[in-house]
Amino acid sequence: MECYSIIAPQSDPVPVLLSVPHCGTFFPDELRNDFKQHLIDSPDDTDWFVHQLYDFAPELGITLIHANYSRWVIDLNRDPQSKPLYTDGRIITGLCPVTTFSGEPLYNDERTEVIQHEVTRRIQRYYDPYHHKLQDLINQLKERFGTVLLWDCHSIRHYVPTIHQEKFPDLILGDADGTSASPGLIETAILNLESTGYSFQHNYPFKGGYITRHYGAPSNNQHALQLEMSKVVYMDGAEKSYDVERATKIRMLLKHTLGELVEKLQEINS
Repeated sequence: MECYSIIAPQSDPVPVLLSVPHCGTFFPDELRNDFKQHLIDSPDDTDWFVHQLYDFAPELGITLIHANYSRWVIDLNRDPQSKPLYTDGRIITGLCPVTTFSGEPLYNDERTEVIQHEVTRRIQRYYDPYHHKLQDLINQLKERFGTVLLWDCHSIRHYVPTIHQEKFPDLILGDADGTSASPGLIETAILNLESTGYSFQHNYPFKGGYITRHYGAPSNNQHALQLEMSKVVYMDGAEKSYDVERATKIRMLLKHTLGELVEKLQEINS
């Protein structure tokens, strides 16, 4: 199986690329038996259905890339050198996690780390292909349009006390404290996301993971924004199933926001 899937634009392309690094649910045969079976049968830390939530994007001319393998195999939104994203005491699962967000051991042998040569192997086999393709798609769009926006798509349970003591807001926009995208794009995203009935925060408690921080280089006409959303925004109250009514509502907001961002990119590039 490929590490990623790409959904190409179905209309005239626009300079926006969507990345969904945490929706994967598959485990390679070579690793499957190492994990606790009851956990990988339904990997709870998955950003469930996010690639389905955004499946309207190709109709708008937007390219979408999403992961196929679980973040428990390797986390595509972590620094490849395992540098921590936050230092405020929250639980931070690693590049190759050994526990769930709640601290439950993932592996049958309840290991406390994945040894380095195995981490290196997984980087080469599962991490690098996604990131190389991501950069390739960014380069293609920049060459064609002169600028590009990478929109990194995430979701999380409404309440994860090991990360944040309070329930998460519905929507959290991250831009690495204003460094990963131009002020105009950030302002456009904020105005659209906070003008609805959804609760909204900016750069707290998430300000963008490795993908946003690494690929966001506005001085090089390469912008990146992360949108984290609580799963209850588009799933049922138990955060188990896709809720069509809830999803339809947020999809309308996402479509409008991305459309406004395309217009702002055209202004920036003109």
